Amino acid sequence: MPEHSSTTPTLISPNSVLANALLRTVDMIRPRVKAQRPTRIEFVVGTQINGAPHLGTNLVQASAFLLAQQARRVFRLETAVRFSALDNAPYDITLDPETHHAYQQTYFHALGKDGIADLVAGYYRPLFDSLSNATDVDYLIETYTDQQATPGFRAEFLRTLEVLDDLKWWLNPSTGVVHTRLPCPVCGWAEKRAERTRLQRLDDDGAVFTAVCHDHDAYELCIDPVDGGYLDLATLYRNLVKERAFTRDRATLHVMLKGGDWAFGCQLVDGALAALGTPAGAMPVRIFTPQVLSATGGKLSKSLIRHAGTAGGGPGVEPWMLATTAWPGTTDQYADALIWLVGLLLTDPKHFFRSFTAHELGRLMAARPADLATAKRARDMPIYKRYYDLIANGSKTIEVRVAYTSMLRIKAGDHIRFTCRNEATLTRVKRVSRYHDFDDMFAHENPAAINPTATPTEQLRAIREIFPPEKEALGCLAIEIEKVQP
Repeated sequence: MPEHSSTTPTLISPNSVLANALLRTVDMIRPRVKAQRPTRIEFVVGTQINGAPHLGTNLVQASAFLLAQQARRVFRLETAVRFSALDNAPYDITLDPETHHAYQQTYFHALGKDGIADLVAGYYRPLFDSLSNATDVDYLIETYTDQQATPGFRAEFLRTLEVLDDLKWWLNPSTGVVHTRLPCPVCGWAEKRAERTRLQRLDDDGAVFTAVCHDHDAYELCIDPVDGGYLDLATLYRNLVKERAFTRDRATLHVMLKGGDWAFGCQLVDGALAALGTPAGAMPVRIFTPQVLSATGGKLSKSLIRHAGTAGGGPGVEPWMLATTAWPGTTDQYADALIWLVGLLLTDPKHFFRSFTAHELGRLMAARPADLATAKRARDMPIYKRYYDLIANGSKTIEVRVAYTSMLRIKAGDHIRFTCRNEATLTRVKRVSRYHDFDDMFAHENPAAINPTATPTEQLRAIREIFPPEKEALGCLAIEIEKVQP
């Protein structure tokens, strides 16, 4: 995040029950951290891959990186962002001329794996790389197609079928018809509302379904944990199964980051989770991010834009808010503006747990520091006090890190801002060298440049106390730095 002068625009937010209960937004997850005692926290963000993202989408994603950064500092745990690329979004919808049933084809079935990879690379990966570099938080991308193929996800889906009568009214309170879409294995089209999809048999071998294709008539699919057809589950059903699957990993606390409009829908998901017998300690942890509203009070969304045209957002909605690829600047400049905005909202829970009109967010963005786009861009990197002091006084000129994905993007010429409590020191990277393990590194690097106050033996022991064997197995980096003026 760039260095810049501090000018905070006037931001007035109402008090609320939740805001009054918290000192920091990230404290929302503290009860589960205390109860579960995880070794890692993942902030999970899901987005439909159906075109250029709007401001609300990127606001959720930026919040995930900033909250992961804060959680790492507050709870002293490894954190990361998991991006669920929902490539089962409908690419096309058609009506059967005889039955008038709606059929849909997903983005995955229309574009294929390479096409989805191109969409993610075009719309999301550059921004995620920039957010990751600025916050020093790793991320991973998982498509829904890959997720639904995992044994854990499919096993949880089969578990829901055992109590489907108890779940169906939670997943579809209007009709009780659960939308389990099983695309035709020939053409990839599936009945949108699954009116004629039937569960024929459920046993230890899996579940047998029948469905009807508008071009290829009736077909049968057997679903088991490792095989079978594609599971295109409707939104509430997908979230139920996904959140249940995450509970299988007790070492990782998965925190769901969702837009504020999801607060209503999660009441139904929680009812379904309870019907499945989910223990209280395994219920999902969720943080709802600020909702971006149009002038009418409706959520800024693609559907609103489709119905009302490009002016659907109303007064105060700028073109880049509807398609953030229209931002008038570089990806890094957009990421820094988002980080600044979300950082402002995170200064007080009452600023975060609320909604904002697009006009108000535009006003805040216009009030951001003038030098934000031109100041040095630096990666924030937290460090223990004893090592921070050595960097601050210039005696430590090599920092050692494990070769996490985000670390591998560091290169000569980059800036790193080392932080400890309320202190910060800006440095420039002179060189990055990668080694197989710590022994290999100490055989090639000057120990006095790593820690002038300890012997090589003491340093090796201390480093291995910080990084356990499974982390060292990733390899390590020696990052040579020099102090610079902000």
